[in-house]
Amino acid sequence: MRRNKIRFIYMIIAGIIISKLLDTIIAGVHPEHNQLIDFCISIGITILVWEGNLRIDSLMNKKFPWEKSPGKRILVHLPVSVIFSAFVIHMSMLAFNKFVCPMPEETKSAFMITAIILGVLISIIILSVEIGTQFFGNWKRSLLEIEKYKTENLQAQLQNLKDQLNPHFLFNNLSVLSSLVYIDQDKAVGFINQLSKVYRYLLDNRNCELVTLDSELTFIQSYTYLIQIRFDKNISFDIDIPKDKMHLMLPPLSLQMLIENAIKHNEISNELPLKVSVKMNGEMIEVQITCN
Repeated sequence: MRRNKIRFIYMIIAGIIISKLLDTIIAGVHPEHNQLIDFCISIGITILVWEGNLRIDSLMNKKFPWEKSPGKRILVHLPVSVIFSAFVIHMSMLAFNKFVCPMPEETKSAFMITAIILGVLISIIILSVEIGTQFFGNWKRSLLEIEKYKTENLQAQLQNLKDQLNPHFLFNNLSVLSSLVYIDQDKAVGFINQLSKVYRYLLDNRNCELVTLDSELTFIQSYTYLIQIRFDKNISFDIDIPKDKMHLMLPPLSLQMLIENAIKHNEISNELPLKVSVKMNGEMIEVQITCN
């Protein structure tokens, strides 16, 4: 519906332009010509040329789609459109000259040439509008695809956050907490505080694409505290990041995923304690795993 309205507006504008040009051309030969008739004829010619070019465009879309061969499309589309438009306007002007406004022979040829040139210009304008509309549509679709990708990426990140800090993680920590309550109440209080910080970080950054290294490391301190309580002396962490790197950005929970994978894929016991080191190497963060 909206496209039809835009097409109608374009045709009216083109019709007015053609009418003014036709009026200027005819005025030199017939000063007392009927401008209303000229306007109606101009609108009729515009509709014929415009609709005909739309049919040509539809045919070209099948033979030479913009997506596959834009160069060939222009090379074929332009001459076909020019020839068609020039033919329609030429025949219309012949009919106009014969039935509406006969012209002297000495001005007839110049009038017809002018009309054909007008047709060529109109076809070029129509094709230019079509090319502009096509490229604008492709650009708009590209933006929508990018936004769709961003949305899907954010959803995947959020799902990844949920997967990483899933109910299994909470269950393990609640099991540790239930034991601490009977063994060391002060340590249990500290454990609860750190656990709350972990989930607070998750909630605060659930819609963030990037966080500062400083905030991620603050979260890692709470996360590794929970792991340390769970595995006791069988695991240790060495985090050495210079303060001048704290402004760097990274996806939330990216360090947590690396540490969790290190724990998940390595044996942790009295015989094989695990050491996880987090260090900077230039602008890169390195996570090193040592099993002693």
